[in-house]
Amino acid sequence: MAKRLFGTDGIRGTAGKTPLDPRTITALGMALAEDLHRQKLGHLPVLIGMDTRESGPAIAAQLAHGLRLGMNGAGVKVACTGVLTTPGVAYLTRTGQYSAGVMISASHNPFEDNGIKIFARTGYKLPDAEEHEVEEAIFRILPEVPEQIQPEPLAAACSTRPYLDFLLSTLASKQPLAGLKIVMDCGNGAASALAPDLFREAGAEVTAISCEPNGRNINLDCGALHLENLRTQVLASGADAGVAFDGDADRAMMIAPSGRLVDGDAMMLIAARRLQAIGHLTGNMVISTVMSNLGLEKALERLGITMVRTPVGDKYVLEEMVRSQAAVGGEQSGHVIFREYATTGDGMLTALKVLETAVIAGANLDELTADLVVYPQLLLNVRVKERRALEELPNVSGEIRACEAELNGSGRILVRYSGTEPLLRVMVEGLEDAQVKRLAERVTGAIHADLG
Repeated sequence: MAKRLFGTDGIRGTAGKTPLDPRTITALGMALAEDLHRQKLGHLPVLIGMDTRESGPAIAAQLAHGLRLGMNGAGVKVACTGVLTTPGVAYLTRTGQYSAGVMISASHNPFEDNGIKIFARTGYKLPDAEEHEVEEAIFRILPEVPEQIQPEPLAAACSTRPYLDFLLSTLASKQPLAGLKIVMDCGNGAASALAPDLFREAGAEVTAISCEPNGRNINLDCGALHLENLRTQVLASGADAGVAFDGDADRAMMIAPSGRLVDGDAMMLIAARRLQAIGHLTGNMVISTVMSNLGLEKALERLGITMVRTPVGDKYVLEEMVRSQAAVGGEQSGHVIFREYATTGDGMLTALKVLETAVIAGANLDELTADLVVYPQLLLNVRVKERRALEELPNVSGEIRACEAELNGSGRILVRYSGTEPLLRVMVEGLEDAQVKRLAERVTGAIHADLG
């Protein structure tokens, strides 16, 4: 059965509105407490962290209220980290005495949105089956939740320093980035108070921008989805690299000295080549998603490395990495997972390892990605009122087949529903920009014809 609340990355929506209204959040806390007691984990507290959105503290308090209340008096205790990155919450959950971890964030979305991501005590996101069970419990519990909820605010009581020390411990030497000049855009998000000092401890000279969160400026014309200002400052300052994080810093994007974008695909190529060179690329494979550029697949092939594609979502990338024992995987959007170190994408870890690789290789990011020939790729989002299977849309399915025939193996067409928003996403990839644009317009036109 399809889930009604959970998407590809937890529950997400507009703060204060269903499903992120106080009653539903409280019911989620009660349902999660019930789930933990069923697993005999109710004696351990749940760890809660959040990014810098103004709605975060209220959502955390509502969730904590439900967790403590539980069902039939069987609640669980709560601990709070305050502002922390998503991978930071995952790390502290799996290394501490916690039954689960919860991150309150809508990642790259604007401040009006928020979300709730749940991690098992292992640091992995909940499997789909368990999310479905929790979701069903929410709908069962919701009628019993009072209309008016006034929970007490949560106070941060957990140190984030162990997580930062862990990140530094993944580096081969004490200050491997010494001599590097970096411009860093923290997106006014969860990395703002953490990343600049962390990279300085690793030896880099850091110029930090967008590190002054006010609750409403997270991801606002800055961060991993808005790289224009970062690129300008890298070029103006002659920096060795630019690094940008999204709101919860589970992803990173980078800028090379030339101003060239170094996205998740490019970073996976850098990481895979390094791991292969030292004999740590298990299975000689990289796990990515259907969105990764065909150019990455071709570059890896030239190195004798197989690329395995999964559905979109770092959760599904990680599931395949665990199944196949792969060492590295990720998404074009900047989620990169180093399975030796982490159970989720980690922007700060990714940037540290990529820059360390550059220093070891004695090369800059332009040189490390020179063999990555990026195929023209266009992504269009079409807002829809309903979700119908593509095979039930005759114009869409017919146009996709016709466009694929025209590409004749020299590109790809991917049409999929967003896991978090009412959007049908159309991705077209090919050899020439004009052709890619024309085919994308044909497919989106068919979507409008079938769905209005």
